[in-house]
Amino acid sequence: MPFYRQSSIEKNLKLRARTVQAVRNFFIGRDYLEIETPCRIPAPAPEEHIDAQISGNWYLQASPELCMKRLLAAGYPRIFQICKCFRQNERGSKHLPELTMLEWYTSGIDYFDMMAQTEDLLCYVAENINSGNHLVYQRNKIDLKKPWPKISVAEAFEKFTSTTLERALSEDLFNELITSEIEPNLGQKRPVFLYDYPASFASLACLKTDNPSLAQRFELYIAGIELCNGFTELTDPDEQRKRFEVEQKKRHDLGKRVYPMPEKFLESLKSMPAASGNALGIDRLVMLFADTTKIDDVVAFTPEEL
Repeated sequence: MPFYRQSSIEKNLKLRARTVQAVRNFFIGRDYLEIETPCRIPAPAPEEHIDAQISGNWYLQASPELCMKRLLAAGYPRIFQICKCFRQNERGSKHLPELTMLEWYTSGIDYFDMMAQTEDLLCYVAENINSGNHLVYQRNKIDLKKPWPKISVAEAFEKFTSTTLERALSEDLFNELITSEIEPNLGQKRPVFLYDYPASFASLACLKTDNPSLAQRFELYIAGIELCNGFTELTDPDEQRKRFEVEQKKRHDLGKRVYPMPEKFLESLKSMPAASGNALGIDRLVMLFADTTKIDDVVAFTPEEL
């Protein structure tokens, strides 16, 4: 009888199904509308380090963000979806070129409110898949009791590296140090929010009014794993266009494909209310609950098996 990898991960796939159902129940119970937006779009958000998968003359979405914000502008105040997203050149123990994303938006709140929503969501999911108020990942017990600690990006550089945020930016070491020295230290005992990113690393987020060099952006880390990316949404179409033009130039200078400007999205920003949004990786969330270091262990098929 042939060996099927899928037979060895049945427990994880059942856990995945329960996790997705718990996520859906959380939002529906809070009067969020579950929506679907097209996977194939004419113009993705131009971001330097995210490469969209080409599909004919269009692209497969790297995120449903642009279409979901257009729904906010059309008058939908609380929306969520669980969908497939596609990114070129992403494959590793925690990365897939086709990933499952939870994305949700709430009008009238900022990124600190969104952090609190994220706490509520993960605690609800943990309770409903029998993990309780903690999880054990790689023999490390992680306490999920709220509220979760927060650390600014500047503070994280001071605490975990031998340099400062400003020097890391000037020497083009920001991403390298975040990955190698900061991330492994985050969320080992309790989940941790890393917040207030440099403005240049948050092209769709509002800037802080008291310090416009920083953006109202956060990421959540559990056991050193980046789980989500949220922020207070930028709603100024002129500013957003300028930022997209900067990202397009960066892509051009790197020899990457330059995407068309998403004009319909930019037009919709004129009507978009103040809001906050969050994008959370379902695959990585299941990895944590399944206590595995390999994303392959929580998906029915890997790209190599197709």
